[in-house]
Amino acid sequence: MLGLFLLLPVLALHARELPDYSPELLGLAMGAYGLTQALLQIPFGRWSDRFGRKPVIAVGLALFAAGSLIGMLAQFLLLPAAAWALTMLLRPQPSIALGVILVACCPGGNISNFLTHFARGNTALSVTMTAFSTVGALFFTPFNASLWGSLNPATDAILREIAIDPAEMFLAVAVLLVVPALLGMWVARHWPTFAAGARRPFRILSLAVFALFVLLALAANWDYFLRYTGRVVIAVFLLNLLGLTIGYWAARAAKLPAADRRAVSIETGIQNSGLGLILIFNFFGGLGGMAITAAWWGIWHILSGLAVASWWRRHPPAVAGARA
Repeated sequence: MLGLFLLLPVLALHARELPDYSPELLGLAMGAYGLTQALLQIPFGRWSDRFGRKPVIAVGLALFAAGSLIGMLAQFLLLPAAAWALTMLLRPQPSIALGVILVACCPGGNISNFLTHFARGNTALSVTMTAFSTVGALFFTPFNASLWGSLNPATDAILREIAIDPAEMFLAVAVLLVVPALLGMWVARHWPTFAAGARRPFRILSLAVFALFVLLALAANWDYFLRYTGRVVIAVFLLNLLGLTIGYWAARAAKLPAADRRAVSIETGIQNSGLGLILIFNFFGGLGGMAITAAWWGIWHILSGLAVASWWRRHPPAVAGARA
């Protein structure tokens, strides 16, 4: 409690610089934190006396790390495997199939953090998973795209013809994801006031650039899209459904709390299709089926994510151990 009271005077001044600040929200946040601390300090204190402080802290950190690990497992192992199985079952055009696999190999999109918060999920876990998946994408995106793409004979023929260099894709992912993330953290550390003020304009700008990119991809392949609309829509719908479902049930199998399940589900079902489109145009020559698949995914996962988050928002998470 001493730490809480030491923080209050500083936080009251700093919070005014944060977007969407209001005295009511600040009071609610600090009141909820203080109440939670007051309710849990007695049982945690008894456990610390019995087992020691370090083991209790380690257990708390382990539970948080478990959520991130389950999310990474669902995102970089289960979802790409499900995408491959889906292409083998539906047998779409090879370029569409490879687009489905590549999208499934991309890390979670930043909009997943907003959707998790809107869905009353564990936003901290969502942000942590996004950070880990962004770094993990350096290795897992090129590796999974090559592995699962080669296991489908139709898409393997495209990979052999284009001869993708995983090292080049590794560097591209690093430049597109990791470097901007590190630069953003560096700016936020040294110029926090500027970073707080620029957050909203940059968020709007990034969404506008992404929307323009999606529209250009669709416009460049409009005839192809009209010809194979049904197959693209079905493939994207099923992959998105699989992502949301796999994330939720993987978290549930690990006995994570309801709010954590929502975070893992959304993080697994919302992929960074912007990265997918850039990789498609840089390494696959803007291949029509791949481009329209990634572009349609960029539209659909926002719509489905908002629908799922809205439904969950109307149904607050149950207490730990109950159904969500």
